[in-house]
Amino acid sequence: MRQSDVYEYLCSEDIQLKSKMLFVCKNDKEAQKAADTATLLNYKSFILPDLRLSEGDDLRSFQVEFYELIEALHAYFSYQEKKLLVAPLRTLLLPLPKEEYFKTFEIEFAATLNLNTLKDKLYHWGYHFVDIVTQKGEVSFRGDILDIYPLGGEQAYRLSLFDEDVESIRTFSVDSQKSDKEEIESIEIIPALLGFEEEEYNALKARVEKSTLDSFVKDIDSLGFWYLDDFAENYAESFESLLLTNMKEELDEIYSLDTPLIHRESFKLPIIPLSAKVRELEVIKPNAILESNKHKRITIIAKNESIVRSSELNSFENIQFVYEDIIVNLISEEEVIISLNKPVKRKKVKKASIILDELKLGDYIVHENHGVGLFKGVEKRVVLGATREFVLIHYQNEDALLIPVENLNTIDRFVADSGSLPVLDRMGKASFKKLKGKVKEKLFAIAAELINLSAQRHLKKGILFKRDDLDHELFMADAGFIHTEDQREAIKSMMSEMNEGRMMDRLLSADVGFGKTEVAMNGMYMAWKNGYQSAMVAPTTLLSSQHFKSMKERFAKYEIKIGKLDRYTTGKEKKALLEALEDGRVDMVVGTHALLKAKFKNLAFIIIDEEHKFGVKQKEALKEIAIDVHLLSMSATPIPRSLNMAMSQVKTFSEILTPPVERQGVRTFVKSYDEKIIKEAITREM
Repeated sequence: MRQSDVYEYLCSEDIQLKSKMLFVCKNDKEAQKAADTATLLNYKSFILPDLRLSEGDDLRSFQVEFYELIEALHAYFSYQEKKLLVAPLRTLLLPLPKEEYFKTFEIEFAATLNLNTLKDKLYHWGYHFVDIVTQKGEVSFRGDILDIYPLGGEQAYRLSLFDEDVESIRTFSVDSQKSDKEEIESIEIIPALLGFEEEEYNALKARVEKSTLDSFVKDIDSLGFWYLDDFAENYAESFESLLLTNMKEELDEIYSLDTPLIHRESFKLPIIPLSAKVRELEVIKPNAILESNKHKRITIIAKNESIVRSSELNSFENIQFVYEDIIVNLISEEEVIISLNKPVKRKKVKKASIILDELKLGDYIVHENHGVGLFKGVEKRVVLGATREFVLIHYQNEDALLIPVENLNTIDRFVADSGSLPVLDRMGKASFKKLKGKVKEKLFAIAAELINLSAQRHLKKGILFKRDDLDHELFMADAGFIHTEDQREAIKSMMSEMNEGRMMDRLLSADVGFGKTEVAMNGMYMAWKNGYQSAMVAPTTLLSSQHFKSMKERFAKYEIKIGKLDRYTTGKEKKALLEALEDGRVDMVVGTHALLKAKFKNLAFIIIDEEHKFGVKQKEALKEIAIDVHLLSMSATPIPRSLNMAMSQVKTFSEILTPPVERQGVRTFVKSYDEKIIKEAITREM
């Protein structure tokens, strides 16, 4: 999607005749760009969230997105001036509510309320009745207090009642539950679902309860949107819709994998014309662009005046300023439009890493500021007349800390490598803060060591492996299967690097069962042909045993001595194997981290399998062994550090994307517990 196309289209004369315009985009990012362009041209833009659903999905997982949908549509239908609806394609695959169900009512100061009628209305409009209001769509009736957090804003309200008369309306904080002092005159309430009458709500409820969809819970919150029927319509057809780009590929993919409720024919829509006069503009130095286009009409976009002042723009006579939080950069023969705003990255809110139900009394937990304490359960306390739940943590000297359950993200379960018991911290002391400082210093030291090891590897000359292409083709032919193109390319790249006389440090990424081990065994074969030893390190005994079995089968026809070292290796066997490695009688070895202390006669190639499952210290011990040898790290899910090093070319990188011939695809289902399904899955595997 190009903003230039949207700008030129909205400036055209025939557009003025259209009332219900809908722009269809690929995703929410394109929707935002289209909305920014429309805002510049004085359209009020309303963006629908990107809802990626399949029929039968439990809608409770998408409550935030559905609230955004209701808010956007209510605001759109309420606005009576020049406006535009912008929606991602996936959202329009659902029938969406008709305009008539976006209702509103007001509650004013000094009004007399029929509380029973009000409760019924809020219930039928989708509000949840709770003890404590903490999020949108919730309402609470507690004696003469009515708390509600309506959709359509970011404010919760507290109404004080005398009998059924509204004595005061104030905003309040959902975190502290404290009311603000300033009173307000009225509040507007919109539906949290749709503006249903009792009969309509009951009709929808009955449809949901008779649902044949496979769902654990059959209620309106879970499945309601799948049964709107005559309460909803196909927006692609009921609006004057326009595709902002050709979406044939997206539609092909969607309808090949799923059967959306809206038929594909609905998206045989016109595509926005390509702009003939307006072009996209890349802005690096605004003043340089303005100087070369000073004869044109100039529009500068900024959030506020301070951004304009800090940008130190040159002064021009034909310049106008638009103060909006949008980004549009365009140029034509008559005008130039430059935005001084920068894309804002959303701050990620840290999610709770523990679940209360998983904690037991007496478990050790760590608070991000106070350190290690003991979990003593969940307590209910009355705060400002409202009952709230708190996590109780005990520290040294029986000091207690109460954490609101909504702040679970500040605590974590205590984990220790050796399983040793920790010492409880003391509240109010700086010991935990000092400990965090020491850990930070240690992390920097480890990072410096990593950089040093990497630098040493790059400076050293590698072991040069000679290659015999004919011999290696015969070895590959002995595999008993046809190598995929990706496997061949990975093997070729690895062998070329081993043949260049520099240290190889390669990351091999591939899904489970795509043939990473075969690539590694080709490298091990090449090391053996050149008279060197090789070692494969796996994170678990089971994986080590599997690799040992595979290697014994793969190298059966060659005079290669293969050893295995893990926790099932007896003391006598371990001693004999370590001696054989040191004097060169074993050519290849596979094992767990027990291999880290082994000494080799002429080790030249190390493979780290499933490297993401090793600890930092274990991997660095491996790298110290591997400082003079070729290194291949294999993983289906590389850790960010390794992937970053590969992308920045500190490591070389190979990827296997093609599955082996006749490999069955992995299919994932969420089903109710059924022994027949389990039996079928096991039978298929066997």
